[in-house]
Amino acid sequence: MMKRFARLGSAIAIGLSLALVIPPLSHVDAQPSKAAASASTGSFAKLAEAVKPAVINVSARTKASPSRGPREERPGDEFFKRFFPDAPERSPRRGLGSGVIVDPSGIALTNAHVVEDAATIEVVTVDGAKHTAKVLGLDKKTDLAVLQLDGGTKKFPFVSLGDSDEAQVGDWVIAVGSPFGLQATVTSGIISAKARQIGAGPYDDFIQTDAAINPGNSGGPLVNMRGEVIGINTAIVSGGSGIGFAIPSNLAKRVASELRTSGKVTRGYLGVSLQPLSPDLAASFGVKEGKGALVADVSADGPAARAGLESGDVIVEFNGKKVEDPSALARAVAVAKPGETSKLTVWRDRQQTTVEVKLGEMPAERTAAAPSERGGGRGASPFGLTVQPVTPEIARQLELKNPAGVVVTRVEPSSPAEAAGLQRGDVIVEVDKKPVKSMEDFEKLAAQVAGKQVLMRVQREGSALYIAMAPPTR
Repeated sequence: MMKRFARLGSAIAIGLSLALVIPPLSHVDAQPSKAAASASTGSFAKLAEAVKPAVINVSARTKASPSRGPREERPGDEFFKRFFPDAPERSPRRGLGSGVIVDPSGIALTNAHVVEDAATIEVVTVDGAKHTAKVLGLDKKTDLAVLQLDGGTKKFPFVSLGDSDEAQVGDWVIAVGSPFGLQATVTSGIISAKARQIGAGPYDDFIQTDAAINPGNSGGPLVNMRGEVIGINTAIVSGGSGIGFAIPSNLAKRVASELRTSGKVTRGYLGVSLQPLSPDLAASFGVKEGKGALVADVSADGPAARAGLESGDVIVEFNGKKVEDPSALARAVAVAKPGETSKLTVWRDRQQTTVEVKLGEMPAERTAAAPSERGGGRGASPFGLTVQPVTPEIARQLELKNPAGVVVTRVEPSSPAEAAGLQRGDVIVEVDKKPVKSMEDFEKLAAQVAGKQVLMRVQREGSALYIAMAPPTR
């Protein structure tokens, strides 16, 4: 998650006591005919009345753990750290959030971060009734979880999932949830933007709204004027006002369906590392429209490698649909079924070609270690950077599979290298699409590109990327 964005439902409840007097409500199915509202009436009362019975307060209690990993600070922590540094956590933690019932059998949606690692989950409906719940499945990549409420043969009030693709910027919406534990809070606003990417995950495609949402709203619904859920509230801008984000309902439908049936989400897998296509990179690779996803690296023996995709290819279409950027391609591949054959339109060597790929299944997540910064170095170049050979020790510290190339040890201020975004610790493996295996290779290639725009391929934090650099100075 980017630092400026915050999840909504991970607040810790310490001594929280709220006396809410809410009259019991009869069973209400929020069908569009009953929930329809119009901004021209000046009131969202009927809409709120229809939706609130399906919105739940979610309280997830974790087990006490001796883990000393990062967690939120609580009153008295400093005392315990100072005098009892080896003591385990004193008590379980309790996360508060919201959720929405989407099926009369008690199936509810919430955020994965609200119920992750929960030992027990209690939900409270708007009439004050309490129910235990279990997690049928959760998906961290989209931050969605599916709950089953324990209600026996009880039929729960519910709201339907609408079509988020039909929602338009400027449409009226309401958000319902339990901000700061204040159950059944209703706020209103409009859809401010769609397809927002905020760095929360690989499949960012959020609806942005100015309907007020706060910590505790996480997992609650964003509802259109027909009483349909078009989003699941999930994040806010830290310190911002009127900037919140919701997971689109169309994505939630697919994820929830798979979680209910198998407890996990199966996604297509291409086996490439991608990066955005900047104007300079588009010019370097000869891509006419300047849009697409640049293949920075191809996983060995992955679907893309078996199909013949290469680093430096620019994917501009996936199954006939234009690819605007890497995020759009990642989402398209993810919703495709493993084993399907997909057709990619690719720019390679300034020509368009077609590649057919049989997609694999997305493997478990892996975390790449960040390279350490290293000083010293030699071999100052006209690009405004200093490099040194990749020794076995450097390769080990940077976790490089292939100890080839040169490592950047210094970047000069106001140099072409700094302007292009090169960083200390980057390993340069190609210059002008030619391999760099040694200092001699780098110095020879650097001398050949005087006065030209330079295309470099580097390894950074376990991933490859291309960098286009302005003509070097002499």
